[in-house]
Amino acid sequence: MRLVSINPANGRQFASYPAHTPADVTRAVDQAHAAHLVWRKSSPTTRARLFRNLARALGAHRDELAALATAEMGKPIAQARAEVEKTAVGCEFYATHGQGWLADEVPAGAPAGTRVTFEPVGIVLAIMPWNFPFWQVFRAALPALMGGNALLLKHAPNLPGCSRALEKLFAEARLPAGLFQALLTNTSPVPGLLSDPRIGAVTLTGSTVAGKNVAALAGAALKPGVFELGGSDPALILADADLDAAAETCATARLLNSGQSCICAKRFIVVRSVRREFEKRFVARMAARRVGDPTDPTTAVGPLARADLRDKLHAQVVDSVRRGARVLLGGEPLAGPGFFYPPTVLTAVAPGMPAFDEELFGPVAAIVAVRDEAEAIRVANASAYGLGATLFTRNRARARRIVPQLVAGTVAVNDFIRSDPALPFGGTKQSGYGRELGVGGMRAFQNIKTVWGA
Repeated sequence: MRLVSINPANGRQFASYPAHTPADVTRAVDQAHAAHLVWRKSSPTTRARLFRNLARALGAHRDELAALATAEMGKPIAQARAEVEKTAVGCEFYATHGQGWLADEVPAGAPAGTRVTFEPVGIVLAIMPWNFPFWQVFRAALPALMGGNALLLKHAPNLPGCSRALEKLFAEARLPAGLFQALLTNTSPVPGLLSDPRIGAVTLTGSTVAGKNVAALAGAALKPGVFELGGSDPALILADADLDAAAETCATARLLNSGQSCICAKRFIVVRSVRREFEKRFVARMAARRVGDPTDPTTAVGPLARADLRDKLHAQVVDSVRRGARVLLGGEPLAGPGFFYPPTVLTAVAPGMPAFDEELFGPVAAIVAVRDEAEAIRVANASAYGLGATLFTRNRARARRIVPQLVAGTVAVNDFIRSDPALPFGGTKQSGYGRELGVGGMRAFQNIKTVWGA
């Protein structure tokens, strides 16, 4: 068996790699366990020094890593470079702050002579998606490794080149051999890995279906996990919003990574009194984004990562239109080679349509009209998902009152959502549980131990 790299801009295979055998996977676990037993005894200062090596390696290889991501999953090259740069910033952040999150604590009101310590759980199995080939992996790897764990990466099978490149980066940064390894395989080894007592935790970013399957396996083995799953994030545009700023921010949010992001705004919930004006501005900005060759730095929207993803997205659009949605922009796959879908805007979207109920993983925006603020909040929360939400209003006091009413892991006001290494990131409801990044992300992979009298 081999894993192949297919360029989504033209649909052609350009590389292939031998898949790991069951024996290779077993050997990787053995090596990771041995590396962890040494690494857990290393000082946070040593770990920080090696993380800075990682940051330098990412900087030195930025252009080739970005080009590889563009070739394997179609990310526009300017965004791919920015992703590599953000990953390097994350390394520096954990090198500076991560060790402080591992320091012993004495909780307020604790009995005299007690303290709380933080210890690694072992090997963390990271099951990662294709849409952010580097940053998403490091969101799991940085807190896991800084906390003294080893990490095994089961990356998306359409990214074998990125998987190999990541492994080389950690070797170049002189982290211990076996501490970070990429498994070039499908999902078949996952049940066996989760039943292995040396695997201490699992983290998965991907679809809700995949998350449920892996969470069930982890639960059966009593393994903790972090699950960042799908989203259908609402953006609420109230009557007092700055419509020009809202339209520009919403277009940027919807088309980030060619619309292939869990935290892209997807449902645009607009108060009826400003709906037509917002639609006019929003459609103009969506239409102005350049679609095309992802290796061109001026391209804003590249191809979808795979043909099946484009087919599914178009089927969701067609079904939504059949149920009463109207197309304001786009709505048909682009002709020619590659897996391109144009920026698309649907209006008159309502519950019962795929554009409302499901995650649209591509450059399609769904506009939902509501009467007022109260209905906007109700409609925003009327989703199985709860990853992020965005609110547009000029009134800061109003925003502070509404934010607690939105059921989501992250809320942004007059801005789009992004992750930051200092802040916890994750969702609720069908968007998963647990947190990446921040103090919570670090401690997700720790045994939190209470100590009396020592």
